[in-house]
Amino acid sequence: MPPLKSCCPRLGPWWSFHKSGPACPICDVMMGGGADYASECAYSKQLPEEVVGHKPPFYRKKVDAAVLAAKAAFPAWSSKSPQERSAILYKLADLIESCLEEFAVAESKDQGFYRSIEGIILRSFDRSICAKILEVEGFQFPVEYRGLIVNRPLKVNSKVNYSWEIFTRESNSKTIAFARTVDIPRSAYNFRFFASAILHHTAECTQMDGLACMHYTVRTPVGVAGLISPWNLPLYLLTWKIAPAIAFGNTVVAKPSEMTSVTAWMMCRLLKEAGVPPGVVNIVFGTGPRAGEALVCHPDVPIISFTGSTMTAQRIIEKSAPYCKKLSLELGGKNPAIIFEDANLEECIKTTVRSSFSNQGEICLCTSRIYVQKAIYEVFLKRFVEAAKKWKVGTPSDPTASMGALISANHLEKVRSYVKKALEEGATVLCGEGVNALDIPSENKGGYFMLPTVITELKESSCCMQEEIFGPVTCIVPFDSEEEVIEKANGVKYGLAATVWTRDVGRVHRVAKKLHSGLVWTNCWLIRDLNLPFGGMKASGLGREGAKDSYEFFTEVKTITIKH
Repeated sequence: MPPLKSCCPRLGPWWSFHKSGPACPICDVMMGGGADYASECAYSKQLPEEVVGHKPPFYRKKVDAAVLAAKAAFPAWSSKSPQERSAILYKLADLIESCLEEFAVAESKDQGFYRSIEGIILRSFDRSICAKILEVEGFQFPVEYRGLIVNRPLKVNSKVNYSWEIFTRESNSKTIAFARTVDIPRSAYNFRFFASAILHHTAECTQMDGLACMHYTVRTPVGVAGLISPWNLPLYLLTWKIAPAIAFGNTVVAKPSEMTSVTAWMMCRLLKEAGVPPGVVNIVFGTGPRAGEALVCHPDVPIISFTGSTMTAQRIIEKSAPYCKKLSLELGGKNPAIIFEDANLEECIKTTVRSSFSNQGEICLCTSRIYVQKAIYEVFLKRFVEAAKKWKVGTPSDPTASMGALISANHLEKVRSYVKKALEEGATVLCGEGVNALDIPSENKGGYFMLPTVITELKESSCCMQEEIFGPVTCIVPFDSEEEVIEKANGVKYGLAATVWTRDVGRVHRVAKKLHSGLVWTNCWLIRDLNLPFGGMKASGLGREGAKDSYEFFTEVKTITIKH
């Protein structure tokens, strides 16, 4: 695949990766520009042996400065009319769409090349040369990093304490096709959707005739919103938070995942052209325990929106409790698919394979438990495994690839450990990990690739049936009755999503009502109306997102009474 020529000069030096020239830095974005003391790493597509860049350690003052900038910008931004803010959001959506290919390639490259230990993530966008950045100070050598052996630290600059070595390996996870058709279009649409939504909200009003009083409500922006997004759908989920926050008049300090920060920085290069005033959107880069916790604990950030793990959310609740902050927490899932004997098998298998393995199974809404009525269990199992084997695992630049690599070596090992535990418990792996050979080009053998994996003969108490795996692994279990499968589907701590496959409309309503899930799809998967609530029950989250729900979260309501 030849280097892309940028059709989006707005992205500036970042998008000159296909040209020779000086390295380009990424930095935190505050007041519309880069902070002087921001975390920086430089990348280059030059020789693999070339050592580039450095970054200072994380300072809490980065978060303090970002919050100060957001706080200063809040009065003017919140005073703008909904129509003015709407026009700016529409413009930003247009700009992202105009750079679709650049963003898609960046999202694919970013999700898997990895990473500085703290600060931001950078890598070369050359197809054959990838800049692997490693902070070596404090490590014992040799060190295995992303499947590569580092034998010694390198002295780069006597004035800094951090150094990196450049390695080559193409092992990014998200396919370009997935980023091009899902991540980036939805990222732009998030701004477009909320640009429209802010124009259509109404207030409540009541009249008390006996007392000659009228009551009505008004909603006002909360202030500085702290937004923390995950690595699996980087720009998609970051914009799902930024768009409603600024649409409803707040200013933001956002912390994207330290693993996948590039497209967040690219988006910020478009803010000025879209008309977003300085300080309205601020981005800080760093790890969760440092940058994220500093944001959560900041006294001038009254509202936190987080998408990520349940364990991290518990810490956010603990740390934010003394400040009585508003929280929106979108967390993990252990999502069941329930397939009754009258289901349309052809459509069911096609969709359930997709719901199990899309984006390498690294989506909180992916299906990881499949319950099949015994009358069709054997037929379903055979056809499902055949369909799963047809999913091609390959490099993201391969247009025929259905899946890329997982996000990291640690995550790959975690997912594999679940398969190993299942085998130790007596389960059977029908295809995938440990059964089929991984057919990928030899130059990519060191990447974090894993085949779609199907496991059967598991007990409900098995960790594979109870815990979120977040990888291309699904478990298939037979069931007899409607009552039995509802009990099994509800028998986990999570309650995010479920799918039900049946032609019986009465059964659809009965089962959907009894399932402990925030979303229930019937005879489909991942069809969303953004006007309606999104979120989970139990350990899958706190609060909801969507047009009305996001409006209520990112604003405060007050009741005004007038006696006349």
